[in-house]
Amino acid sequence: MDKPVVGVMPLWDEERDSIWMLPGYMDGIAEAGGIPLIFPFSGDEKDLQKLMDLCDGFLFTGGQDVSPEIYHEERLAELAETCGKRDVMERIVLEKALAADKPVLGICRGIQFINAALGGTLYQDIPTQCPSAVQHHQPAPYHLPSHEVEITEGSPLYGCLGTRSIPVNSCHHQAVKDLAPGLEAMAHSPDGLVEALYMPGIRYLWAVQWHPEFSHRTDENSRKIFRSFIEAMEKGIIA
Repeated sequence: MDKPVVGVMPLWDEERDSIWMLPGYMDGIAEAGGIPLIFPFSGDEKDLQKLMDLCDGFLFTGGQDVSPEIYHEERLAELAETCGKRDVMERIVLEKALAADKPVLGICRGIQFINAALGGTLYQDIPTQCPSAVQHHQPAPYHLPSHEVEITEGSPLYGCLGTRSIPVNSCHHQAVKDLAPGLEAMAHSPDGLVEALYMPGIRYLWAVQWHPEFSHRTDENSRKIFRSFIEAMEKGIIA
């Protein structure tokens, strides 16, 4: 059986005017049995479709804040840097991936973008809009856990990990507010914020708020998430 190819959404450095990538995303995919392929920034649907035809699934990575224009809200002063061309590209890729029923995994910004693009809303800034004692934005080192999350029993994530609670790392100041239609939560932080979601009725759309790309070398639960993503693609590949 050929290894599945995963289209990886690029990270963007505004100051250096460059795309870049954290090795943990690439290594997590490769170690789980996939081949990562970093996408360029493009708003051309035909170009993106040609690239997407090479891929069996898609990883939506972390990075800049999601623009509140996507979910029709005014920007708060606490909003950090956004990247409009990334939002445009990722919306095209997400829509085409869902239409083709190709697996999608979102991490950090990924869970936020997926929820917003499908009709949900976000907290633009957790400390301002829902202050909490939970440490959602931890200091380095980022592979260490910051807080626990409670996993919904009976959810796909529970089936994957086989436990109701796990420790996770955390590095974000935005979060899912209202879930988009068609999405369901799979895990929550102690203060009630959505930490993982999925879309029932399709092959695979999962997203987590924590960072398995930082913790997969030391954490079996992180490795299990990457493996579940790759396995969802392998089920659709003819040997």
